[in-house]
Amino acid sequence: MSENELQTEVDERRVRFSIDESVYDLDVVMGAAYLFLDRGYVFLDRVGDRRIQVALRTRKPASEAELHALAGEFANELLNQALRKRVGEANGRLREFIMAKALFAADGPSTIDRLLAELDAEEMAADDLDIPVPWEKPSGG
Repeated sequence: MSENELQTEVDERRVRFSIDESVYDLDVVMGAAYLFLDRGYVFLDRVGDRRIQVALRTRKPASEAELHALAGEFANELLNQALRKRVGEANGRLREFIMAKALFAADGPSTIDRLLAELDAEEMAADDLDIPVPWEKPSGG
């Protein structure tokens, strides 16, 4: 096995391996772990300085080859999550600019403002029952 391959430990229904946080941030590891929740149980543990141990346990019995494949798929998902994070960080300011422009570029009141104004107008309409409102001056006084 070459040094670039994922070093795994396999037992009955579980595969374990550790990840170096200098390569993959904890956020990236947790993102990948989240996507594996429907496939089994995911356990994360700190096993050293900047080392995270990942244990994937299947819900059903699995062969050693299937467990190694599961660990490989997790490693691929780590790459996917790391790239998504990098792209998100690179495009963060652009997204903020587009959102700000969309929110502040609309001419006139927003739909919510129009609906609130309409509700206020209905509330201000004359009351057929002539029920006094505490903030109004009493009539005929």
